[in-house]
Amino acid sequence: MTPSSRRHSLFAFIAYAILAAIQSWPLPLHMATHLTGTPAGDAGVYVWNIWVFSHEIFSTGTTPMSTLEILPLAGGPTDLSLHNYTLFSDALAVPFLGLFGVVRTFNLIYLFNSTLVGFGLFLLARRLTGRAAESFVAGLVFMWAPFIVTRGDGHFSLAAAAPLPIFMLMLCRAFDTQKLRDALLAGAVMAWAAFSDPYYGVYCVMLGGCFVVSRALDVSIAKRPVNELRAARHLIDVAIATTAALVIGVQVAGQGAINIGVLRLSMHTLYTPMLVLTVLAVARLAVSTDLRITTLPTPTMGFLVRVTVACAVVAGVLMSPTLYAVGRSAVMGDVPNVPVLWRSSAPGVDLLAFFIPNPNHALAPASVVAWFTNRSGGYLEQVASLSLVGLAILFAARRLTGFRLPRFWLVITVGFGLLALGPFLEIAGVNTQIPTPWALLRYVPLVGAARMPARFAVVTAMGFSMMLAFALAALTARFPRRRLAILTVAGVAIAAELIAAPRPLYSAEIPGVYKIVAADPRPVRVLELPTGVRDGLSSMGNFNARVQFYQTFHGKGLIGGYLSRVAPSVKSKYRRMPVTSALIEVSEGHKLSARQIDRALAGADGFIRTTNLGYVVMQRGAVSDDVRDFATILLGLTKIAEADGYDLYVPRQPIR
Repeated sequence: MTPSSRRHSLFAFIAYAILAAIQSWPLPLHMATHLTGTPAGDAGVYVWNIWVFSHEIFSTGTTPMSTLEILPLAGGPTDLSLHNYTLFSDALAVPFLGLFGVVRTFNLIYLFNSTLVGFGLFLLARRLTGRAAESFVAGLVFMWAPFIVTRGDGHFSLAAAAPLPIFMLMLCRAFDTQKLRDALLAGAVMAWAAFSDPYYGVYCVMLGGCFVVSRALDVSIAKRPVNELRAARHLIDVAIATTAALVIGVQVAGQGAINIGVLRLSMHTLYTPMLVLTVLAVARLAVSTDLRITTLPTPTMGFLVRVTVACAVVAGVLMSPTLYAVGRSAVMGDVPNVPVLWRSSAPGVDLLAFFIPNPNHALAPASVVAWFTNRSGGYLEQVASLSLVGLAILFAARRLTGFRLPRFWLVITVGFGLLALGPFLEIAGVNTQIPTPWALLRYVPLVGAARMPARFAVVTAMGFSMMLAFALAALTARFPRRRLAILTVAGVAIAAELIAAPRPLYSAEIPGVYKIVAADPRPVRVLELPTGVRDGLSSMGNFNARVQFYQTFHGKGLIGGYLSRVAPSVKSKYRRMPVTSALIEVSEGHKLSARQIDRALAGADGFIRTTNLGYVVMQRGAVSDDVRDFATILLGLTKIAEADGYDLYVPRQPIR
């Protein structure tokens, strides 16, 4: 890297840091007291991640991959290998927690990760285009992409998307330099991606596969001659027309069935007919085009193998503690099973979501926000808007310079965009029942582990930003005297379109009753009601993430817990134990049978002793009278304090 490139990199990083502060405004004024996501949601657990990681290292001296601070009745430390643990951010936080506190440290890391998102795209675009200023604008587009910004309201791991462009940068360097060092760095970045969010580790594998194929093979598609396979085309056309006519006939009949002579066709949904039409359409395309695949003059096969092996080995070594823990759970059959269902699996984004103006903008109509909120998965999972200014720039570059979109990034953008649509195409809230590539790819090992298809939109945003960098480079090369004006107008217009400030902030204030808990020197545990065991797949009881957020302040162990994935054995044990089972049932609003009550009362003293229960906390308004009365009798509760809508109790001393 030349001295000029180093200066550009330094200035770009500082500028992106300023842009991160602007996009999160007014967060920089409230770093120690507020968050961009509510502590009662996923944000509370992400803050807990950085606390418990450091706590396990310094307070217990054990591995940070397990903990006794939550779910203590599972028979040993709770395994965190299946949890979205954000290990990269956790490790960054270690030296700062003592200096700045948990909330301020978390916000600093959030801003740092946001800075890296823009900077990573800048480095990749500059290497491929050779144009620093144009690459800076492209980095802004990715950094301020509505997908990235919206995930900073709750899914903070997905907002840390910097490893994706940096992984591609390392791959490009490895193939250009043919140095094993760069391949090793690509493997390290792949591990970084997985430590930021497991989905990003999967995306790196997919991107790496696409990149290797693009460097090894040339794929071209041409139209077949008119007379070639004419009979097959006509046959498929007849099949398409016949199927479409039958579908229309059944729909017009309005009774779900029509009679054709002795044949009765019944159709209650469009799943099967749309699948048939889709298969026929793909077949029609296949017989109408000539697909040609040729080998490109690439590095030797040995080098390709070395790059692949080097990436895999380095990533595997760095991720070995997590992989070992996951493998051990798999061998023991204690990994949560997530069945892949054909019709009811996780949905993707609505196709219109890519083209609706930035819904985070202060001027975005309430109807637009409501539209995203009411879609499948809610606001966080649906926002995927691309920059309309960026689309206009791509169009202008095409018209004014003859610019052609770079094939690789076009395929990445469109391909991952199709995956983000989920298993079935939805347009403006209407499920067309047309299957997409994800309908099949979700059954592929590893790829299917990224079970929420809407999140593929982050790669679409990256690919779109890269195409924009090439488009800007084409425009400024065509009009060199107007380069400054073009980039200034483009940058200002994009910033005005994608700005999300002022961001809504959520108080990180700790209720006063927890100050009493924190001041207690005893190593007791806290039970918060309602309670339960919750993960990203299911919920037993009614456990809220804010409970773990408050734990970062008082430091005492909890009875319940919330992780991305909780082992089936843990859930089973909590369901089998008389006291926890009863508390979970009443937390869900269920009535207990006389037998359940008797078993819980008989085991109450043992529960208090085993858990070393010191305090019970109830939030007024969240706890029903039935839960309060039952817990008071069961645990012999005595109220000792109340503050900020919370009541603090101590249990009776059990008979020894």
